[in-house]
Amino acid sequence: MKFNFLQKQTSRREMLRGSATLAGSAFLAHLFPARLLRASVGGYPQPTPSPAALLASMRAKFNAVPIETQKLADNITMFDGPGGAVTVLNGPDGKFVVDTFVAPAWPRLKEALDGLGNAPLKYVINTHWHFDHTDNNPHLHAAGATVLAHENTKKDMSAPHDLPVLYRGPDGVPAGLHFDPSPVEALPQQTFAASYELQANGETLELQHVAPAHTDSDIYVHFQKANVISMGDLFFNGMYPYIDPGTGGTISGMIAVADKTLSLAGNDTKIVAGHGPLGNKADLTKSRDMLITSRDRVQKLKSAGKSALEAVAEKPFADLDSAWGQGIINSDQWVQIVYLTL
Repeated sequence: MKFNFLQKQTSRREMLRGSATLAGSAFLAHLFPARLLRASVGGYPQPTPSPAALLASMRAKFNAVPIETQKLADNITMFDGPGGAVTVLNGPDGKFVVDTFVAPAWPRLKEALDGLGNAPLKYVINTHWHFDHTDNNPHLHAAGATVLAHENTKKDMSAPHDLPVLYRGPDGVPAGLHFDPSPVEALPQQTFAASYELQANGETLELQHVAPAHTDSDIYVHFQKANVISMGDLFFNGMYPYIDPGTGGTISGMIAVADKTLSLAGNDTKIVAGHGPLGNKADLTKSRDMLITSRDRVQKLKSAGKSALEAVAEKPFADLDSAWGQGIINSDQWVQIVYLTL
């Protein structure tokens, strides 16, 4: 993962590519190579950053990304930036917001939402539990919105999570992330088990839970009239995705939900990815095909008795890396993610 943005200003895309991996990433330590963790005085290593420091750094790196605005329909807007994508349905019935960016981005998110007009905030929909999609729940709820999510999102946010990494710091201590249970004000006030429908601003929003894929809490939001599907982290456009084995993620689930979404989409459907540019059916098809190839190659190595690190050494994605390995997750990380989520 590139860190040029730590030394100089770069384009927004380069900043996104250099930003932190997602919540729950078992490979966060690639963000903190040993050269960044060693003391500059005397050449002695400093202790590995604490889980809190690692998480703060992730939020700061996400927050370094500017917000870009894209109109998807007359009443639907996408804000892309500090923590992925936020999709907003706006109109006389109020604002319906899908996902929330990271906490430090709240002032900019509020400004962007206010810029859409004076309609009140009505609902915030979390596509899953990870912090870059739920961080600003408290602010949005305090501003009047009801936070709506799958019941597993509330369950996962209510529990502590320790997420280790496949790395030891300069002091030999494993580095990782720790998430305390989210405060009550951050938790969804309304949940559902399978599906949920909202009618607002002349639009029908279908919220559909899927079998464990990126996590066990994932939903997509289908704006049926506008022909827009917001997928959260069920879709990383143009890059290897992160899949969270700690809360039930599986690569087969990612493939299955891609197939499900492709059955709903036409050639003119706008598909909002959790990370990456706005996509379409062709983009999601390419991502699905990459997932199938990745699964099959790593399954063959695993079935042959290879360990995860031995699978990495085989370089099974060498021909894919130029197209897919330049984003949040690099090739070696992706091999291990696939291995752990088979």
